[in-house]
Amino acid sequence: MGIGIDVGGTNTDAVLMDGNTVAGWVKAATTADVSSGIHAALAELVAVTSHDPAAVTRVMIGTTHFINSLVQARGLSPTACIRLGLPATSALPPMTAWPADVRQALNGQAYLVHGGNEFDGRRIADLQPSEIAAACEDLAEKGIRSLAISSVFSPISAGFELEAEAIAREVLGPGFHISLSHRIGRIGLLERENAAIINAALREMAVGVVSGLVDAVTDAGIDGAIYLSQNDGTLIDLDTAREYPVATFASGPTNSMRGAAILSGLSDCAVIDVGGTTSDIGVLGGGFPRVATTDVEVAGIRPNFRMPDVLSLGIGGGSHIADGGASVGPLSVGYLLPHRALVFGGDTLTATDVAVAAGRADVGDGSLVAHLDRSMVAAALETIARRVAETADRMPTSSEPIPVLGVGGGSILLPDELPGFGSMIRPEHFSVANAVGASIAQVAGEIDRVFVIQGSRGDVIEAAKQEALDKAVAAGAEPGSVQLIEFDEVPIPYLPGDNVRIRAKAVGDLAAVPGEIV
Repeated sequence: MGIGIDVGGTNTDAVLMDGNTVAGWVKAATTADVSSGIHAALAELVAVTSHDPAAVTRVMIGTTHFINSLVQARGLSPTACIRLGLPATSALPPMTAWPADVRQALNGQAYLVHGGNEFDGRRIADLQPSEIAAACEDLAEKGIRSLAISSVFSPISAGFELEAEAIAREVLGPGFHISLSHRIGRIGLLERENAAIINAALREMAVGVVSGLVDAVTDAGIDGAIYLSQNDGTLIDLDTAREYPVATFASGPTNSMRGAAILSGLSDCAVIDVGGTTSDIGVLGGGFPRVATTDVEVAGIRPNFRMPDVLSLGIGGGSHIADGGASVGPLSVGYLLPHRALVFGGDTLTATDVAVAAGRADVGDGSLVAHLDRSMVAAALETIARRVAETADRMPTSSEPIPVLGVGGGSILLPDELPGFGSMIRPEHFSVANAVGASIAQVAGEIDRVFVIQGSRGDVIEAAKQEALDKAVAAGAEPGSVQLIEFDEVPIPYLPGDNVRIRAKAVGDLAAVPGEIV
């Protein structure tokens, strides 16, 4: 058996899964330290299902810890970036156009040194170890605790970044947090560098967060393997999560969409996930979230790691209601909903109160909202439906109509008929689709780089596909279950020679842990 957990801004959901069947589920309030909220959810899950925690072989967790930290510019480590690119790239130094509050929060220091490659691996300039050593000595004196290293075209030739890391370790010590851009982002210097800096700034926090998650699970009597879900709906182990926390940024909406696919049996549809704070709208293709093809910004910063194509709206169960129902959100009471909402004896009118007053939900004490004006209640619900429909209409789909799924506990705020889209489908266990998605996540392997064709084009393509398959197996996938789900070949005619950019992604089921019956 396995357990899926999703830590949202308002609720922490936990589901007990027997294969792909939901054996039981609970919702608990998310807590400020998050770990105690998980502990409470697991304890309640035992009470509801009477399962033996020792029989749980794996726990999959989706968390918003890291993206929330970046958005709120809190908990970030003092971070520096060393870029290998001189004499090129000096016009736009690292952290160009970053929001001032984020850069200030991590005391961002930037260093430009010689190095880097052309697209075909030719050197821009030789590495100068003394420059790197001097930069490391300076950043250490300034109290920097984490470092990102980026080099021009490092996804094609990573040698310079690896050499720079070795030099940095000699100066800073083996325990210093260092993130290399070629292991995090794709081709595109500034965006890949941004992703590496963000990752570096979160590394110190990741160690504490992962330890807290492990403590919460083990304190519940579970000795199974623990995984975290990442942006593309697949899993990473704890060591990878500690090293690459940025990979978990979009796990919340991704888990919800994957869970919606499993619960509904639909692999191609639109999904509207309404939580306690936000509504996330995305599209599923082949059972996986569609990947954004345009630039994505996170907290005003443009990285280039893969993110799902999701539109977010500041409306959820904890949203403030004002102006007679004409204003809903984006302010939310968040995880304080059980204390602040009127139905729980609080003093804040929220979307949950409106849902209870309208008979769409049965939580708290309904008598505490019986006095609410009926026209205000109707206006608030109409506002929610209209704004969600308008946002969903901005999400491009095919010319043919596709089903629309409503998931998340807050989807009770949506009408049975969504304006412009028709009937809203709510599958069984829709309120915990996010935790279900985490529990059934697979393992992925992915490549994205430029290949120089020097022999048979077919051989290069097959080698690229096999590399993605091998990466999935190396990440923990069962070899016999791995299959290629994405492949994109883009010729680059404006560069000399025969060059092609290949992106390939393979996924497979998580391999059985020792002693597990499958």
